[in-house]
Amino acid sequence: MQSRAVLVLLLGLLSASSSIVFIKLSRLDPVLLATGRLAVASVLLAPWFVRDARAHWHFFRREGGRTFVPAVLLGLHFISWIIGGRMTPAVNSSLLVNMVPLVTPLFLAAIAHERLQRAELWATVVAFAGVVWLTGSDLELSRDYFLGDAVCFGSMILFALYLVLGRRNRDFPSVWLYMWPVYAGAGLVCAAIALVTSDFSASAWTVRELLLVLGLGVIPTVIGHGSLNYALKLLRGQVVGVANLGQVISAGVLAFFFLGEVPHATFYPASLLIAFGVALVFRRRA
Repeated sequence: MQSRAVLVLLLGLLSASSSIVFIKLSRLDPVLLATGRLAVASVLLAPWFVRDARAHWHFFRREGGRTFVPAVLLGLHFISWIIGGRMTPAVNSSLLVNMVPLVTPLFLAAIAHERLQRAELWATVVAFAGVVWLTGSDLELSRDYFLGDAVCFGSMILFALYLVLGRRNRDFPSVWLYMWPVYAGAGLVCAAIALVTSDFSASAWTVRELLLVLGLGVIPTVIGHGSLNYALKLLRGQVVGVANLGQVISAGVLAFFFLGEVPHATFYPASLLIAFGVALVFRRRA
């Protein structure tokens, strides 16, 4: 079961890292893009939710309200990540969003009652050192980017809380019984914000944009986030948090093939350091 959870987690990380490709290729308003990806995910997963809700109706009626806060956090994270990522250099947003393992120990202790283990601490240090090595030389500190950096930092906090709540809510009998109301609720949050802030011009919804929204909803949202939450049911929260740093590697590879972005020379040794840190954290699965 643990080995399967690790494989599912790795699939989820690869899928989730593709989000940057879809986001950079799309020209849709950030709130509409976030709303669209969540709408796609909600529609696709509705049959599985209905099936599992019938089998576990008494549990869901009693505990389903616990999906409300993660839904709000996820919706706000999706919006803020797109906005912040477009306001600051990619290297800044990459470093900030990958600070998740540095803050999750605090949230895990306070919310999920999980204490950081020594092996997890060393794995966090090694993997994050790889991220700093990769981004540090290109980091652009400027007052011009302060607001974008702040938005990305806030988005990282939202994502960390969302992951920790996924770990705390691991007692849901089905991952889709948990994820569908989270997706649907997050979609409603984004849609409500879009009504106030976004332009619903039909000309923006080209076939190209619709395909990008569909891909964003299926690959990083359904497969990526679904796999992450499945892994959180079986693996410790910090294991998932550190493994999430592997997205730096897969996102760089995907950006090379789909966006033509050639990695900096430090990408290769830094990726090895990150991979070593991820391997270390997998040595202590629980």
